[in-house]
Amino acid sequence: MKILVAIDLQKDFTNGVLGNAECDAAADKAAKRIAAFREEQPDVPVVFTLDTHAENYMETQEGKNLPVVHCIRGTEGWKLDPRIEAVRKENDILVEKPAFGSAELPEVLKKLAEGRKIEAIEFIGVCTDICVISNAMIVKAAFPEVPIVITAECCAGVTPESHENALSAMAVCQMKIERNGI
Repeated sequence: MKILVAIDLQKDFTNGVLGNAECDAAADKAAKRIAAFREEQPDVPVVFTLDTHAENYMETQEGKNLPVVHCIRGTEGWKLDPRIEAVRKENDILVEKPAFGSAELPEVLKKLAEGRKIEAIEFIGVCTDICVISNAMIVKAAFPEVPIVITAECCAGVTPESHENALSAMAVCQMKIERNGI
């Protein structure tokens, strides 16, 4: 089985307070990739992470280093981008994460596989240079023999340069970077 993990495709990151043109465009491509994945793996739910903060965000280490209030649980910006919500299904898995990477994600993926062999784990989403790379590294450590695939066109970073830097770092860590894959 193959697994698709969609990282933080939320309003605040696509066209909200931390969004940019590249992240907005990546959401369009990500929605298409999710739809294509459903045809390839019709019985496999998509795993979506949700950057999730509380009202005390500015008091946290992240808030002190990135003083832009975003993805506060229950707010409009915390919700999935409408293009992504339109392709989400009821049986998909939502993983709330209070930090860049989810320590819980490897266990979620193991449970999803239910003993079946995982052929590959694909990542799409934003921001490539912060949350995509963090979660991909955590999953690579948990599944060292499973190919980790990053679909570059369905990802975007804080800047185009930091996006490319993150892709290069993940390639060095033996992850496969797919370009023009959609």
